Amino acid sequence: MTAMSPVPPAAQAGRAHVDLGRLRREVQAFLTDARTTGAFTPTVDCWLRGFDPRFSRELAARGWLGVTWPERFGGRNWPNAARFVITEELLRFGAPITAHWMGDRQIGPSVLRYGTPELQHEFLPRIVASEVTFCICMSEPNAGSDLAALTTRAEPADGGWLLNGTKIWTSHAQHASHGYLLARTSRGEKRHDGLTEFIIDMDWPGITVTPVADMSGGRHFNEVVFSNVLVPASRVLGEVGNGWRQVTEQLSFERGGPERVLTAYPLLEHAVTQVAGKPHLYPELGELIARLRTLRRMALSLTDALDRGEAPVQQAAALKVVGTEFEQRVVDFAARALDVEADPLGDGVAGLLAGAITASPGFTIRGGSTGVLLSILAKGRNR
Repeated sequence: MTAMSPVPPAAQAGRAHVDLGRLRREVQAFLTDARTTGAFTPTVDCWLRGFDPRFSRELAARGWLGVTWPERFGGRNWPNAARFVITEELLRFGAPITAHWMGDRQIGPSVLRYGTPELQHEFLPRIVASEVTFCICMSEPNAGSDLAALTTRAEPADGGWLLNGTKIWTSHAQHASHGYLLARTSRGEKRHDGLTEFIIDMDWPGITVTPVADMSGGRHFNEVVFSNVLVPASRVLGEVGNGWRQVTEQLSFERGGPERVLTAYPLLEHAVTQVAGKPHLYPELGELIARLRTLRRMALSLTDALDRGEAPVQQAAALKVVGTEFEQRVVDFAARALDVEADPLGDGVAGLLAGAITASPGFTIRGGSTGVLLSILAKGRNR
């Protein structure tokens, strides 16, 4: 498939000017060379299953992390359209970007919005330099996508908060230097009241990380248990008890990016090359490509909203619903279009297909299940 078309200019005044076409060509040239020399092997789901700190540091050295952030924190004050270009190419090539992904995508923007100056100066430059890796401690054994049902508690203690509870499905917690964590600090009239966000060090006493194997044998999932973990008061992110509103805004960064559309793109490229001579697949391929272009426009509209300083919760939820369903359709189409058998131990397309088949059931669950997101959209319409 051909390279993506140019991204239109972002709306926000005051951002540094970026030649987006030139930036795209620079990223493509770097990734083409890195792939050719064996610096990485393309994967499906590369933003969650491609953990390679060396590769992330190489991107940092080129100034491609935290690009929308202020220069005083190591960023480049670029528009979100520039980050979109970089991210889009990394996803299209299936590059291993997990090591910096959570920090660059959502923790950094959250710290910019709600962090104290001390938290901003402590973490933002280190995310830009790929010196820290974040995991997201949200889901719990009896809560899942229903964050309001979480039971992990943080109680006031001398100098901070005492943390107890369990998180589950925490990707790459075994590798992460730091974690973002949502805990209950009080109870109010509503289930959403009394939640607070924290930033923690994963090597603090009382934190136990246990890998959880998925059906392919991969171990990026983890159970994380907190037993009387002392969290300094300085590590509260934002306002105590205001976590629900803050995390809802943060999830717009998580749900509204091109990764909700391009997770399976490397596989789609291979499938396109195999469709010739299979006319019964032409209509379906045409529909997939048309959907991809439409979804890309939705993702681009989100970048404009971010440049306006908005937190597009509804738009992000909508993109996540239709985008992840599209990605599952891509995997199903590729399984029928490709002239290979899926092989988890195989090289090339066979291994890529196997990875996609085992990963795809989770596309519509992680980051908020489709049912939860449809509820968010319904409530938004009724306001």
